[in-house]
Amino acid sequence: MRAKPTYRHELKYRINLPEWALLRCRLPAVVHRDPHAGENGEYMIRSLYFDDYWNTAYEEKEIGVLTRHKYRIRIYNCQDDLIRLERKSKYSAYIWKQSAPLTRQETEWLLEGEYGFLMQTPHPLLHEFYYECTSRIMRPRVIVDYDREPFILEAGDVRITFDKHIRAGMGCFEGFFDPELPTVEVMPGDSMIMEVKFTQFLPKMVRKILPPASSELTAASKYVLCCDAAVRQQPYDRSEGILWGAR
Repeated sequence: MRAKPTYRHELKYRINLPEWALLRCRLPAVVHRDPHAGENGEYMIRSLYFDDYWNTAYEEKEIGVLTRHKYRIRIYNCQDDLIRLERKSKYSAYIWKQSAPLTRQETEWLLEGEYGFLMQTPHPLLHEFYYECTSRIMRPRVIVDYDREPFILEAGDVRITFDKHIRAGMGCFEGFFDPELPTVEVMPGDSMIMEVKFTQFLPKMVRKILPPASSELTAASKYVLCCDAAVRQQPYDRSEGILWGAR
């Protein structure tokens, strides 16, 4: 029996370095660092996003469809000890993320276009991904890298993250685990994306230190930014749904 979905609120802001420095001074008074972060308080995230033959995830994000989802494989610090297939769904103002574990071998099979093993696993999400890959021709679209500085607060199940140096992978998808994979930054060096997620409520003490509402960038999408950067860097045939030089 499936677990009941846990829907979360998500606010996004595009901030600059001075705003980040001010927030980092104020945040420790109300939240604390995520213990999963490294000694410098950060970790590196790499995601391989998938899209179907019609580039549905990209197009729906661009035109602002209220109910949509996208698939990605996510790793941390280019290591293979924790690999997850994730589906991030959006329902109006709420998000819901599901995940299932993958091994490195299973990930490499997916990169090679082998999907049959997905139906041999006990995870419903992997079964659904199989149908997406076989019926909608779901294929790798772009690699997204960034450095994340996370903070958490138990009250309200609040998570605040600063995503810096957002980069699009320029090498082939088979280099997914390669820390030397060529990348190109997709935002100016003095800007980053701040995300505020909460499940139950957002405490007033947190609301008071957030950027003004006018700074909210609800349409910010690392996936779209990196897709656009990849297209600028090398030819992309939208009718075929492939990035030339990638696969």
